[in-house]
Amino acid sequence: MTGAAALAGAAAVPAAGPAHAAAAPAPAAPFPATAVRPADARYPDLVRGVNQRWSARPESVRLVATTEQVAAALQQAADAGKRLTVRGGGHCYEDFVFNDAVETVLDLSEMTDVRYDERRRAFEVQAGATLTDVYERLYKAYGVVVPGGVCYSVGVGGHVSGGGWGMLCRRDGLVVDHLYAVEVVTLDARRKVRTVIATREPDDPNRELWWAHTGGGGGNFGVVTRYWFRSPAATGDAPSSLLPRPPAEVLLSAVSWPWERMTERSVIRLVRNYGAWHEAHARPGGPYDGLVANLSLSHRSNGQIGLLTQMDATVPDARGLLDAFLREIAAGVDVSPGALTTGVGEHGPMPEYATPRRLPWLQATRYLGVTNSVLADPTLRGDQKSAYARRSLSEARIAVIHRHLTRTDFANPNAMVLLSSYGAAVNAVARTATASVHRDSAFKLLFQAYWNTPDEDAANIGWLREVYEEVYAGTGGVPVADESTDGAYVNYPDIDLSDPRRNRSGVPWSTLYYGENYPRLQRVKAAFDPTDFFRHGQSVKLPGA
Repeated sequence: MTGAAALAGAAAVPAAGPAHAAAAPAPAAPFPATAVRPADARYPDLVRGVNQRWSARPESVRLVATTEQVAAALQQAADAGKRLTVRGGGHCYEDFVFNDAVETVLDLSEMTDVRYDERRRAFEVQAGATLTDVYERLYKAYGVVVPGGVCYSVGVGGHVSGGGWGMLCRRDGLVVDHLYAVEVVTLDARRKVRTVIATREPDDPNRELWWAHTGGGGGNFGVVTRYWFRSPAATGDAPSSLLPRPPAEVLLSAVSWPWERMTERSVIRLVRNYGAWHEAHARPGGPYDGLVANLSLSHRSNGQIGLLTQMDATVPDARGLLDAFLREIAAGVDVSPGALTTGVGEHGPMPEYATPRRLPWLQATRYLGVTNSVLADPTLRGDQKSAYARRSLSEARIAVIHRHLTRTDFANPNAMVLLSSYGAAVNAVARTATASVHRDSAFKLLFQAYWNTPDEDAANIGWLREVYEEVYAGTGGVPVADESTDGAYVNYPDIDLSDPRRNRSGVPWSTLYYGENYPRLQRVKAAFDPTDFFRHGQSVKLPGA
């Protein structure tokens, strides 16, 4: 991550620069733009995402393959006064894409090109590509990677614009720490289409639009059609030197603790150990930068608490370091860990990894990304809430989590609190260098539940609200930034943060997501979406709105 911390950005936002500044030739269209309407057999598949709580009845779904097709569809919608949303991978946790108000869905899922742009010395990725598309093509052709997420079918468009993190984040930072440029189709004050390419170059008149896409969230400024990636410190013309090279091999470990033997004190000790380790290793530059671990505190009805760990196997004494980590997490817990024999969160049973196994990086990435029985379920419904942790959770907060995980009036094996590694290289970047403001956290928390039928909605949403709001009861029911906590993750959107009945802190949702960066995002909004055409339940507001 050398050089990422030097990313800079002026606070002022100039008038939008030339629409096609240093424009790059777009890939040829593989098919003509297509409008899918309600009578079409394809329609039901195209009006819902992964979360089956959200669906829509738009007049049309516009399938597009090029920037020009996006611009034409957007102009038609704007001219007709149609409410438009944009679908990439379909993983939005809230109803920001599929809702009752939408009239046109712009579907980017066929925009999957990944190639090297010699003129820019950067890797060009169309916004509809999935993480699997990107990993496979970058690694096989060039031996490089962007440090994105785990789930194979997540779309790049929203993942990147919201910050993008994954199993290499402690080693290589966030995806946006390697973002060189972005192409965005915008609408000016007369609602006329303008296609803008914004780069991180200091003299780029559109640089602030680039900055806004380094964690400002999706659906705020225009339609992202292409990204370009090159690490800030990269030099030379060899593509293999312009992005991080993943470790040739990794060690995977999966262990569990049986709920039937875990007491409150056992859980408190386990979670305190996890937090203390991450707090001690939150800064970059140590031998554990290549380690990421997810502690899955599933509801007692699941049967197990799981710990999934990936370690860079190319680090000297990698196995010894991993074993030492596992001992430290288990120290003082009066129950010994065993094999992970049930699915926890978004990963299935992994009993064969009770003893760490060494795998090629791409093989391990595929394995973790696709062995996901929960997200493969076409009846899936879900809800999520998030927080960043600067310090280990207090015993009182862990006791609250334990009480809700062991409640007998609620049972869902797929309800959980997930703690995920953060920090190290992520924390090497200044808070305002990118729009991703959370740059001094040790780990992240995801409160989530998945279920299958609408009649389970109230119980699951209610359970999530209760555990989350009680954990953060001292700050109005939400993770207000203080010495131990630092807000919420915009890519895990939570509409409750906008509801004063649920967020009683007096701190707005925008501060929880963006901190001190929000006013700057508002200025970018005013410059590139002055009529607020691109909006959703938690979109960046125009200044004064």
